[in-house]
Amino acid sequence: MLFNTVLFSSSNTNKQEKRTDKHIQKAIEKEKKYAKEQTFYMQKDYDLKSAEINPDSLSSIPNIEPDNDFDMDDVY
Repeated sequence: MLFNTVLFSSSNTNKQEKRTDKHIQKAIEKEKKYAKEQTFYMQKDYDLKSAEINPDSLSSIPNIEPDNDFDMDDVY
């Protein structure tokens, strides 16, 4: 009886250690992903001047008025 109890507690300890290791590995992967994302978001070297819009070029774009005559019956 005592031998069975020792074996059972030993197997429970092994299962618990495996689960703990599995959770630790998941946490490590999350930390790696977070670190990678942070280096992407925190970069100070972004050159966004090429994406700026020249305000003078906006005058050539026509102003489009919205259509406010939307009817749900047209959808069906």
